Amino acid sequence: MISDKESKGYQDLFTLDIVKDSLVAIGEEMFYALARTSMSPIIYEVLDYASGLTDNKGQLLTQGNGVTGFIGLLTFMVKETLHKFKAGDLKPGDIIIINDPYMGGGSHLSDVGLVMPIFYQGELVAFSANKAHWTEVGGKDPGSWTTDSTEIFQEGLQFPCIKLFEEGKLNQAVADIIKANVRFPDLSLGDMWAQVAALRTGERRFIELCDKYSKDIVLASIERLLDQGEQMTRKELAQLPKGTYEAVDYIDDDGMSDEPLKVQVKVTITEDQFICDFRGSHPQVLGPVNCSYAALVSAVRTIFLAVTNPSQDVNDGIFRPLEIIADKGSIFACERPAAVSTYWESMIYGSDLVWKALAPVLPHRLTAGHLLSVGAIVLAGMHPDTKEPFLIVEPSAGGWGAGEGKDGETGQFCIGDGETFNVPVEVAETRYGVRVDEYSLRTDGGGAGKYRGGSGVIRSYRALTDNQTITATFGRHKFLPWGAGGGKEGTRNEFDIIKANGEKAGPFGKYARYPLNKDDVVHLIAATGGGYGNPLERTPEKVAWDVKNEYISSTQAKADYGVIINPETFMVEGITEERKQKERS
Repeated sequence: MISDKESKGYQDLFTLDIVKDSLVAIGEEMFYALARTSMSPIIYEVLDYASGLTDNKGQLLTQGNGVTGFIGLLTFMVKETLHKFKAGDLKPGDIIIINDPYMGGGSHLSDVGLVMPIFYQGELVAFSANKAHWTEVGGKDPGSWTTDSTEIFQEGLQFPCIKLFEEGKLNQAVADIIKANVRFPDLSLGDMWAQVAALRTGERRFIELCDKYSKDIVLASIERLLDQGEQMTRKELAQLPKGTYEAVDYIDDDGMSDEPLKVQVKVTITEDQFICDFRGSHPQVLGPVNCSYAALVSAVRTIFLAVTNPSQDVNDGIFRPLEIIADKGSIFACERPAAVSTYWESMIYGSDLVWKALAPVLPHRLTAGHLLSVGAIVLAGMHPDTKEPFLIVEPSAGGWGAGEGKDGETGQFCIGDGETFNVPVEVAETRYGVRVDEYSLRTDGGGAGKYRGGSGVIRSYRALTDNQTITATFGRHKFLPWGAGGGKEGTRNEFDIIKANGEKAGPFGKYARYPLNKDDVVHLIAATGGGYGNPLERTPEKVAWDVKNEYISSTQAKADYGVIINPETFMVEGITEERKQKERS
């Protein structure tokens, strides 16, 4: 028989878990509320935003994510709010706006964060927060990011953790400043109101939860949520190989010079800690590829989840065993007034270095290298029908690396973007002054291995008016996606311009404001991922299938895989002497 006391204990545990799951559901509802009310395709199509709840100390409880690169940034935003506004300075209905990269904003100025304190019966109990990429925050370039800014002041409006709403009333002066400084005020202010709606959704649902179960039960569930996250991570951490693992790589350049930038990590796994030490990486640079420490933390959190428990709902309890170290003033922890416009070109190396260091000892979890770069573009001009200015801001899809027992994924976004999208062809051709000439796989045969790297993607925009411009940044243009377990490197990210008269410009890795006239075509070409395992061990049948489906040519089949394929019948006609020797050994 179960006693009344034991029965009450079981009921309490069930209640705590129900409330815990309800908190996660609130984060998801906030996420969808923002997408459904936003004005910009970069939000409602690309999903370049995140939203969630923290406790009253700024510890993340739940986060709905489009962009994995925002994992952790909500925490920094809320903690900066708590640092700036002392006890009694925050009131019900207040909303804080923050995008300052060095003070908790974390990424670049285009990613605008809003933070709302949640009160219950006069007590601060939680925060509702979100962060979204605005199409415009002003600055010297359309779209508010570029590859040639040299200080933060060129990149747009800075919101240094100030009140946008005070006790529910809009600070109209801040809204007026935004309207006067951005090129597309309807989009920027519309997205701001969408974020406000999502915050208020989170506030309303959290208060309803307290009304239904009591404040004490909700706060106890928060502790249970965080503690369970930590317990699950430590259980996975105990199964990882203990030791110190290192990796070195190079960022192409900073956009202002051709100098490669050395970056490195030392990963130490112990019984109770996962330490990532980036000290010794390149100092911050003149160009805009610098990232803040907060952005580095988000990048490392992403790969830490992949290594431990990728299916786990995100909260700060999960990351308690994680320690991240970087030199202040480095490319991974830059300081004011460093330019950060294309911060992801260094930030994602934070993920990739840990990935590269651990891939040899965790082949069941980590593949070979992938496209890495966001492959971001800003394409601006005049619409031929409406005669109104347009702006495309979007990432590019590419190839992921092959892994143990699997070919690489094709046409996916980089680890920093996660489960996002680019602008659909139909939307691009309707809303903007371009035509999409091509959207296809890049079947260049890169990433040869026992398991082949995933194909990159080619997307081509044809200008339909004169005086358009494109700014693009395609990292991993010089230093290729790495192979693993004997697999070969993938191919680089690049873009070029085919002018209306047939002349070609490029290929480029970075370019700011390249001029386009009518019928000029921009080819955006994303990398193919790295291969896994010796290419001579790929079965002849798979090689023949690859040739038949045009992933590789018959010439590549012979040169890389040692398989002789009839280019007309796609039948295997033999193998090379090199492959024979491999099979005999």
